Amino acid sequence: MKNPDELSFRIQWNQISQEYINQLISLAYNEDIAGYGLKTPPAKAADVTTDLMPQGTPGKADLVARKEMVVCGLPLLDHILNYYGKNCKSHLLVEDGTKVEAGTQMATIEGPATSLLKAERVMLNFLQKLSGVASCTFAHVEALGKSTTRLLDTRKTTPGYRVLEKYAVGCGKGWNHRMGLFDRVMLKDNHLVVAGATGGNALTQAVEKAKKEQPELPIEVEVDLIEQIEPVLAAGADIIMLDNFSIEETKKAVKLIAGRALTEGSGNISLKTLPQLGQLGLDFISSGAVIHQSKWVDIGLDWK
Repeated sequence: MKNPDELSFRIQWNQISQEYINQLISLAYNEDIAGYGLKTPPAKAADVTTDLMPQGTPGKADLVARKEMVVCGLPLLDHILNYYGKNCKSHLLVEDGTKVEAGTQMATIEGPATSLLKAERVMLNFLQKLSGVASCTFAHVEALGKSTTRLLDTRKTTPGYRVLEKYAVGCGKGWNHRMGLFDRVMLKDNHLVVAGATGGNALTQAVEKAKKEQPELPIEVEVDLIEQIEPVLAAGADIIMLDNFSIEETKKAVKLIAGRALTEGSGNISLKTLPQLGQLGLDFISSGAVIHQSKWVDIGLDWK
């Protein structure tokens, strides 16, 4: 049987594509400078305000946490600054994944003042968003207390930003589930309905088919009823997702599975329910809320 380390991971910064990062920065730049997305773009692509400022003036500013947060996105600073102009650089004072207090200076940026002014909002947008995800994830992990259950994210991500958002989940001490539709066979309820395999032998055969045709990939099956568990176990699934099970149903399911597959709780996951769910012996709990319910955090750019 597979272990939790084989079915969860934390994406690291050095695993993120430089091309992907540049595409996101380019999109943000062109939204600001060239009205990207508008049917009729502006007559002139420019930061018309900053272009009025004295050219060549040096600038320096500090990135400061306005509230307690878990920091995420600082390695993006140099990438963004390089896109906006030469001779810009950042000095990082904390690492991603660090929990900081209000007032903490997290980084200093310096370079031509006009380049910093143009890049200012884009830098803050990335950091406030990603630090918000990391902070929200950390709060959910803390709610699990000393439980060994791992908190997973889901595919409920902002289109185009999945890799960065999942990186932020890892910075918040959560774990990544699957990156997309390509790295795990995940037979959810709708798949089973389409396959005509919601129970009994048909369910067993559907899982067996998945194992035969995709032998190199983990096989996960979502169940809605206790009665579906034995047919899934009979086929040798790697992980069983217990979808919207009550506390009592989850206890029964974990006891029934008895280590024959890894277990994942899903549905109705919140800061209120996590403390109790963490005591039920689940291997994983998955929650889209760590991303889609996260809020941007307040980060200031204080000019010197």
